[in-house]
Amino acid sequence: MILSERLPSLQSLLFFEAAARHKSFTGAAQELKSTQSAVSQQIKGLEHSLELTLFRRIYRGVELTEEGVYLYGAVQQGFQEIVSCLEKLQKSRSHQVINVATDFAFAAYWLLPRLPRFRKLHPDIDVRIITSQGQYDFSGQNVDIAIVFDGPQPPRDVVFKLFNETVFPICSPAFLEQYGAVVSHKKLATLPLLKLGADAGQGWFDWASYFQGRRSQIQPGEPVLTFNNYMLLIQAAIAGQGIGLGWATLVDDLISRGLLVGLNEFSLSSDSGYYVIEPNPNEALNAKQSFIKWLSDEREK
Repeated sequence: MILSERLPSLQSLLFFEAAARHKSFTGAAQELKSTQSAVSQQIKGLEHSLELTLFRRIYRGVELTEEGVYLYGAVQQGFQEIVSCLEKLQKSRSHQVINVATDFAFAAYWLLPRLPRFRKLHPDIDVRIITSQGQYDFSGQNVDIAIVFDGPQPPRDVVFKLFNETVFPICSPAFLEQYGAVVSHKKLATLPLLKLGADAGQGWFDWASYFQGRRSQIQPGEPVLTFNNYMLLIQAAIAGQGIGLGWATLVDDLISRGLLVGLNEFSLSSDSGYYVIEPNPNEALNAKQSFIKWLSDEREK
């Protein structure tokens, strides 16, 4: 029997792998830019063709059956081998490709504005940005370089620290005009606060830890808005909807352009910060080393 007659459709296996990894049809749909019902139909069709039950439907998600676990291992291994093969073929070309993983905020406010300078120096290197919110999981991922926020002793293959963490309150000029000068922790705590959710902050300061770090006895009020994405928080601050915490280096350009005001007199620093990580240090790529050197040069500017 030929291979195409022995295997289910590639699309159904892709949907199955995503659903098994997320343990959720909804999560798989979001990743594949599809719908929950489409994922469900693909899984039903796969189960029907194999005459197996691959998932048990549970509250707020799904879990794999024994048969599903066995199939998931085989499918994931097969897909990873295909991806690795394709990436090796791509990297063998004279026009090299590197995958850089980081979080949304760093990509938007630090990396992308500077990236044209790298492209001008290295027009033969394609940089692919892989973003996530929160800590990035490198396992099973094809990442050449990662730029991550971590504590003073990150348990990873650190090349160097890009910059330390310094935070201070930020708001729009109109917001500051409306509420007046902020002269104390007490007044700051009474203002409409914008908060980054704990699942999105990667260990960043929140308002409670910020006031504690400032050695203030004042307890901040409840935030008026909470976000799971720092870029949304920044947009809300620019729109005058409240006051948030700004990370130096990430928000410097927005402040210099007059979109935000930084209350530097209320700054707080820590030994945390952004690090350049090399997940596969034994893999020697000229393009990767060029990008790492460029990052090192950029931190000096």
